[in-house]
Amino acid sequence: MRIFKEEQRFTQTWLIVLMTMSILVPIILIIKEYTSENSTMRTVEFVSTLGTIIGVTLPIFFFKLITRIDEKGIHYRFFPFHRKFRTIQWSDIAAVYVRKYDAISEYGGWGFKGGFRKKKGRAINVKGDIGIQLELKSFKKILIGTQKETEAKKVLQNYEYKVNLTKEK
Repeated sequence: MRIFKEEQRFTQTWLIVLMTMSILVPIILIIKEYTSENSTMRTVEFVSTLGTIIGVTLPIFFFKLITRIDEKGIHYRFFPFHRKFRTIQWSDIAAVYVRKYDAISEYGGWGFKGGFRKKKGRAINVKGDIGIQLELKSFKKILIGTQKETEAKKVLQNYEYKVNLTKEK
């Protein structure tokens, strides 16, 4: 395999349930207030409040992490934070390997994270606990989450010659 492609979204069941519960409670309370006899809430306030709750909550489901590994390097895009792909060329990589990680203790959760500890570097992840760890020649570290551990390992082995030091943990 010479090219690796992966697209991930926040589609975990626990997240969908949590988000649903977190918007249902305020929506029910607002509807109850709006429909009560002595309500002072106007229709404009009611609609704008509901719109704000939904508008703040739903965008997380539009977030998308796209990863591509090819002969030029490793490309990633975390929409909506990145409009274009970010490319890390093989010549800039000191080491690359697939590893298991703890999203909460190492990086503070999932998403676009800077890490609690600066030495851990940055993480771009959506779910799970497997990632492609990049150690750059500039001493920066980037971890890109993946759900395709086996495929990622295979394609990285194909490009091992492009990186002087490839680790596997």
